Parts: sequence; structure tokens; C-alpha cells
Amino acid sequence: MKRRVFLAAGAAGLAAACRRSGKRRIAVIPKGTSHLFWVSVQAGALAAGKQFNVEILWNGPATETDFNRQIQIIDAMIAQRVDGIAVAVSERQALAGPIDRAVAAGIPVTVFDSGVDTQSYMSYVGTDNVLAGRMAARKLAEILGGKGKVAVVLHMPGSLSTMDRETGFKDEVERKFPGLKIVAEQFGMSDRAKSRAAAENILAAHPDLDAFFTSTEPSATGTILALKSRDLQKKVKLVTVDSSDNLVEEMRAGVLSAMIAQDPFGMAFQTVKTLVDKLDGKQPPKRIDLEPIVITAPDLDKPEVQQLLKPDIRKYL
Repeated sequence: MKRRVFLAAGAAGLAAACRRSGKRRIAVIPKGTSHLFWVSVQAGALAAGKQFNVEILWNGPATETDFNRQIQIIDAMIAQRVDGIAVAVSERQALAGPIDRAVAAGIPVTVFDSGVDTQSYMSYVGTDNVLAGRMAARKLAEILGGKGKVAVVLHMPGSLSTMDRETGFKDEVERKFPGLKIVAEQFGMSDRAKSRAAAENILAAHPDLDAFFTSTEPSATGTILALKSRDLQKKVKLVTVDSSDNLVEEMRAGVLSAMIAQDPFGMAFQTVKTLVDKLDGKQPPKRIDLEPIVITAPDLDKPEVQQLLKPDIRKYL
């Protein structure tokens, strides 16, 4: 309880300081704060805040499964009368009501990274996640020569962005690669340990498995741990959506075959820009889709790939 009081007092103090500064205030609410992806998102939001002279109020739950905390944060930002809200939705149905409340209060809302079951928001900014899944399927089919047994470690129920990746992957396999057979699916629940357990269960049930597809970094990292525990890291192929420093090292070591990478820094920058444009009297697009790219080991040292995977976040955090 003392911790909650302290956090609330800190938020109130920050809000008061922002009001005194005269800057417009934009709340940026990620799904979670514990993964490196969200660190890049924070840096991109702060970079936009600096460029457009707005105050960024960064606040999110520790884990991506805590959508109740996201709801509390949105309601708190409505009560503070912030000038705009950007939110990466962790559960598409549960967050619809809070977003509707913000819009009804006259606060423009941009949804980013993952969609929501309401159309009241102003703009959506995110990776074309269905395309990311399709790209992963094509790359895995190329790696396997068009045939083999494949398993999927899913992210978690209710997260629209990852569900789109998984749907895109499975649809592409079904429509274009009849030689690939998806033999198992299990949720990793946005947790490396649970993803490892899911991959271990699949490997036990399917000892002749040829490859995994994972839709997020935690799922990929947990799957890699499972493969290493059975000394299968060079035999069973792995393609994932998402990137991180540890996944780059696993790719250099030959454990990860390919990653479909997003641009979290650029996504956050564009998200804040839509809200600034609205506050400046412009009408942002309803939807902005950012195209992902396929990265394999030979690509890792290309300047454009390095810039995507390792933006200079230290300038902003």
C-alpha cells in the first residue's frame, strides 16, 4: 500500500511540474516495461517529445499480462486531463472501455503496436503483423526446402498484434506450403520460463520436429533454452518475429535462423507525432502500417540493420 501511495504522489508531482512547464502532455502507455522492445519504444517516444516540445508521461505495467494495471493508468491519465494518450493494448477487449472513456473526455488516443476492439481511437500505428507472419512462413519454408514438421510457440491470448502474426504464419503455410505440417501449438504467455516449458512439452511429444516458429522475443528465448537443453539448437530450426540483443547473439551462433524485425523506436516516434499533429489542428491517418524486414546472419553487420536493431537509445533515456 505504501508503494502505491508513493507512486501516486510521484505521478501527481510529475503532472504538476508538467503543467507548470506549459508543455502539452502526452501519456505513452506500453504493454509492459520489462522487455528490451519497450525500452526502444520509450526512447522513440522521448525522441519525439524532444523534437516536438511535448512532455512524455511514460507509464506501464511491469508485465504484458497485467492489463488491469493498464486500465488503471489510462483512467489516471484521463483524470489528469493529459493532452493525448498513446497505448499499446495488451488485451483487445478489456482495453476498449478505457479508450472509449478517454475519447469521450475529449482526449485524442492513438493505439500502437497492437489493436483493440473499438474504433473510437484516432489513429493506429503498428507493424503489419499479418505480413510479418507471412514473411516468417516464407523464410522457414525456404530454410526447410518446403517440407517438414513445424511447431508454434504462441504469445498469449488477447494480444491482437501477436495473434495477427500467428494467423499470418499459419495461413501462409496452409495456402502456399503443403509440405509444411504444423504439428503443435502452445502458449508461452509472454514469459521465457513458460515458453521454455511449452517448447519442452512439444519436443517431448514430437522428437522428429524440424522447426519452430515463435511470434515474440520471450517465446523465442524460451524455445532456444529448450533446444539447448536437448542439444537440438543446430538441428531444429527457429524463425521468430521480434529482435533483441540476445537473439542477435543466438543468430551469430547459428541457433536462430531468421528474425522478422520491427522498428519499435520508429513506431513510437510516429505514434507521438500523430497526437502532436492532432493537437496542431491536422488530421492524422486512421492507420499507419510499418513494414517489417527479414534478417539473417549475413545481414547483421549492414549499417541499416544495425541502425534498426540498435538505435542510440542512450541519447534519450
